[in-house]
Amino acid sequence: MNFFDHQRAARSSTLKLVLLFIVAVVAMVAFIDAAAAVAMTYQRADPSAVLGVVVGVTAVTLLIIAGGMITKTVALRQGGAAVAASVGAVQVDPTSSDPQLRRLVNIVEEMSLASGVPAPRLFVLAGEPGINAFAAGFTPADAAITVTSGALAQLNRDELQGVIAHEFSHILNGDMRLNIRLIGLLNGILLIGLTGMRVLQFGGGRGSSSKNGAPIWMVALAMMVLGFIGVFFANIIKAAVSRQREWLADASAVQFTRQTAGLVGALKKIAGVASGSALRDARSATEVSHMLFGEGRRSFRAWYATHPPLADRIKALDPSFDPREIADLKQRYGQRSPDGLAEDAMAGFAPVGRAAGVRAGAEPAAAPAGPLGAGRRGISPEQVADRAGTLTRADLLRGAALHATLPPEARRLATQPSTAPAAIIALLLARPGDPLHARQLASVAQRLGHPEAQAAAALVDTMTALPAELRLPLVDLAIPQLAARPPAFREALMGVLNELAVADGSVSMFEYCVTRLVWSYLQDAANPHRRSKVGNGSLDQVRPTVTTLLATLAVAGAGDQETVRRAYDSALHRLYPDAAASPPRQVTWQQALDQGWEGLDGLAPKAKQALVEAMAVAVTADGTVTTAEAEMLRAACALMHVPLPALLT
Repeated sequence: MNFFDHQRAARSSTLKLVLLFIVAVVAMVAFIDAAAAVAMTYQRADPSAVLGVVVGVTAVTLLIIAGGMITKTVALRQGGAAVAASVGAVQVDPTSSDPQLRRLVNIVEEMSLASGVPAPRLFVLAGEPGINAFAAGFTPADAAITVTSGALAQLNRDELQGVIAHEFSHILNGDMRLNIRLIGLLNGILLIGLTGMRVLQFGGGRGSSSKNGAPIWMVALAMMVLGFIGVFFANIIKAAVSRQREWLADASAVQFTRQTAGLVGALKKIAGVASGSALRDARSATEVSHMLFGEGRRSFRAWYATHPPLADRIKALDPSFDPREIADLKQRYGQRSPDGLAEDAMAGFAPVGRAAGVRAGAEPAAAPAGPLGAGRRGISPEQVADRAGTLTRADLLRGAALHATLPPEARRLATQPSTAPAAIIALLLARPGDPLHARQLASVAQRLGHPEAQAAAALVDTMTALPAELRLPLVDLAIPQLAARPPAFREALMGVLNELAVADGSVSMFEYCVTRLVWSYLQDAANPHRRSKVGNGSLDQVRPTVTTLLATLAVAGAGDQETVRRAYDSALHRLYPDAAASPPRQVTWQQALDQGWEGLDGLAPKAKQALVEAMAVAVTADGTVTTAEAEMLRAACALMHVPLPALLT
């Protein structure tokens, strides 16, 4: 199952959940109406009065359910950070020097660079000794990964990487949106039960001895009983969905890291330590139980558990595992709790702050020349599409190499909220001494103020000295820091970037990629709920935009006119066999693409997969992939919410 299959499956699962929810609501309304009708009949009320009460009860019940669902969904509308904050998690400073936090940040940044997904915001549940984590959000742009302090303290680097890979799979597979929907739906059903209970406590109970109080009493009792029964069965559905997705996430984590030892080690520690994976905060454990890496609370029945049995998860990853080992683990960790950083030191990993993830005495691997396998041959369109939303061991090694290759000062500037905007601006500024430089700084000062312009000017030499293959990875690290800025600043920043890109009268591929990636990320962060929907559009509806996109990619190869024409025709005919052969026109490609990204993003998963394959044809038709082609391909995929790894093999 590839990325596009996961999208189709996620949409199908969402539709099934919505249908189940509708059935549950209809059943609840029918039973509550029946209770009201029986109560009115008991009073020998007129049939028209009974009908009026039933209609009123139906309206009130639906309003309560809708209100509970909408209020909870709106509260979580800002995405992963809102979910993390709702359970009391504290955000991690990406520039922190704390060894445990620095190791976490390094792992996440490496995985982000490897996957082509912006680094999610990080949170810690302090005071939670259990080993656990969860990912939340609607899109990768508003994603947040939360880990417990127990996981940071007790897991070594390989184990923590396995857990983070598990959570990244939820981000890449689109599980997060479904998880937030589940929270909202459950809250709507729960509110029915709570409303009935409150009415009985403060209203219906006092009139229950009189004939006139019977309708209120019976309706309130029905609401309370049905509400809590509904929550019970809804939690069973939630648990079943969660168990299936946890199996898939475990398998994806192993696919990402290409080694089971880390994930197995984390699961064994959960089995062995006294705190396990349980959360002390019962409310938090219940609300996000279906999101967690491990069981957040003890379940009295297997079918109520949100995760597969721990021993079964370990056995699936390590067939040689004997469940009787758990007793030995409990005895060992009962005598001495595991220390993740100490285990890293014994394994020979370099201290945090040096080349993270590299064993002491070893040189970090050099980053492959050029992104996306630039200059490589033999990449088929199907391979490109299959690699969307996935990671391999080679990708992770490349991510670690890129992370180690980035100059420490540049990485610090990109990951620090106060300097990230200036770092991105500096990438688009002309060198000092160029007449264009002064005009660009004046534009920055006009929109963002003189301090921001001065900060950007001071970084020009640092940013322009970066090799071409490190520029977009640096942008990937920097753009998550922009979401925390006020809306007015974000709008002004986009205006500045657009002006800088066109300042010399033309727009390069790199300038276009930077401006549109930042724009897309800020759009996602501002309205993650709307921007995370899986589309259902067809390729025929977006044919003009597709034509322009394929032409742009073909021209990016900088080949001769005949080579460009062949690349364009091959890509176009893959999607539209009836298309007439013609040379690609690229006169106003930026404007045409800007008007069409929304349509491309709204394509159905199958159509989107076909488009990605055609895009791959356009860039690989001549047997090589230039840096400009690679950057444009990756940016185009990102704008359609198709994460593409940095390395295609």
